[in-house]
Amino acid sequence: MVSVNVGAIREIVFHGEVRTTGIWKSPVAGRVAVGATGLAGDRQADLTVHGGRDKAVYAYAAEDLDWWQRELGVAVAPGTFGENLTLGGANLAGAVLGETWRVGTAVLQIVQPRYPCWKLGVRMGDAAFPARFLAAERSGTYFRVVAPGDVAAGDAVEVLSRPSHAVTVGTVAHLNHADRPAAKRLLEAAIAGLVDDAAGPVDDAATPVDEAAASVDDAAARPLPGLGGPT
Repeated sequence: MVSVNVGAIREIVFHGEVRTTGIWKSPVAGRVAVGATGLAGDRQADLTVHGGRDKAVYAYAAEDLDWWQRELGVAVAPGTFGENLTLGGANLAGAVLGETWRVGTAVLQIVQPRYPCWKLGVRMGDAAFPARFLAAERSGTYFRVVAPGDVAAGDAVEVLSRPSHAVTVGTVAHLNHADRPAAKRLLEAAIAGLVDDAAGPVDDAATPVDEAAASVDDAAARPLPGLGGPT
């Protein structure tokens, strides 16, 4: 693990209106507790689309941050995309939905890729950046917390179990850019399967299907630049 990143809610001005966001996150030293709804000291402004039990922890690959740094020609530090965990050497795109990982002392389960909203554009100073992020298919992944624990920079990451299906984070991220209705159907089917045959002791009966599908709907409702609407 390269870094653990948390952030507070701050106010921003968007199209002349004061809005709130928790996307600005920075690395922290020492061990950080991981609970059912996320990391200690971390906040999200809109829990209808960020955070909650089924998007409790967001992880991004250090190698993809390096790719963006080369692509953009500017420094892209850990936490830039609002991720809680910056992971080195982890193949997030190739991870199967429902995999369980031990990260530090916590056990996490992969739920879905990240679909960026307009706040990522504000964070990057480029309203078109969310569409660029989707097109790059370097989405990172959301985890739910199977067993609480704590994490710190330098911790090992271990895959504990993997479902038998072949639906990966990268597959859903690709389809969400190329065929959003198909991405929604595939995500719903994969997550329904992991609820029925969970790879680990999920802590309650709550299902991520509705929230994950809503995320795809939310992405589909945001027109891409040049395709008939604002970002």
